[in-house]
Amino acid sequence: MTQHIAFFGDSQKAFSFPTRELIEELERKTGHGVGALFRRFRTSEYSLSDVLQVIRLGLVGGGTSPAEADQLVSIYGVGRPLAEIFAVADGVITALFFGSAPKNPHDETGQSA
Repeated sequence: MTQHIAFFGDSQKAFSFPTRELIEELERKTGHGVGALFRRFRTSEYSLSDVLQVIRLGLVGGGTSPAEADQLVSIYGVGRPLAEIFAVADGVITALFFGSAPKNPHDETGQSA
């Protein structure tokens, strides 16, 4: 299962789309097939709803309860700068298509672990 880890809300969160059903729910909620949704992100033709649904359902797939994911998106997704929340959603949908980026062997200070 490919996960994307990103800071969202108040801490680092795991985002994932581990099942076909969750991907189909994303398609249903956005009204776009997953390929079309990915293309919309690449061409900056996404909607706010697209961004929020990728984050919300990605949180659920990453292990957050649906109620908590909805609450996190309501608090930290709405009213934030769009570029900030788009960066999270873009990382999530990119991981869905290409997998997670390899882990950096250096910690935050640049020192080897």
